Amino acid sequence: MATSSVMQSIMVSPATGVATKGTGLSRSTIPRSSCYLPRQGRNSGALVRCMAKGGQKEEVGTSPKAKVRTDFFNLLAFSGPGPERINGRLAMVGFVAAIAVELSKGEDVFAQISNGGIPWFLLTTGVLSVASLIPLSNGVSVESKSKPFWSSDAEMWNGRFAMLGLVALALTEFAKGGALIV
Repeated sequence: MATSSVMQSIMVSPATGVATKGTGLSRSTIPRSSCYLPRQGRNSGALVRCMAKGGQKEEVGTSPKAKVRTDFFNLLAFSGPGPERINGRLAMVGFVAAIAVELSKGEDVFAQISNGGIPWFLLTTGVLSVASLIPLSNGVSVESKSKPFWSSDAEMWNGRFAMLGLVALALTEFAKGGALIV
């Protein structure tokens, strides 16, 4: 009986904004500033803890983690963990190597590629791809190895900026007609 009256008072309270006919309460009679209810975000999760009969604790989340599939085609799928991470790592190495060769020899990116850069590109691509795919195929996620300073998000953003930087370097040198740094 007490539970019923508590539930009824909660349902008709100004905080919930719910009122039935005949109670005299409506949304127009209750000022908005008198009550504040924080809204729960759309993707926020809730954790429910319960006790089983045997005394064992059991935790149930609203969004259980799905098992990560580690076969080759899922790793290299469009939305898989491999492609952007591998391309970002290759772009970071490529951008630093292109700037280093440009500073030491004065050659632009296109001259570096035509003067023997393709075998180095293929070797680096193979080594970094295999080195990136082996832990992923064993079920080790990049996020699990992430540290506060060297986070996986920082690696993704650095890879994205390196991709943009490498394209910008090539386009600038093409428009200029030579090396960016002379």
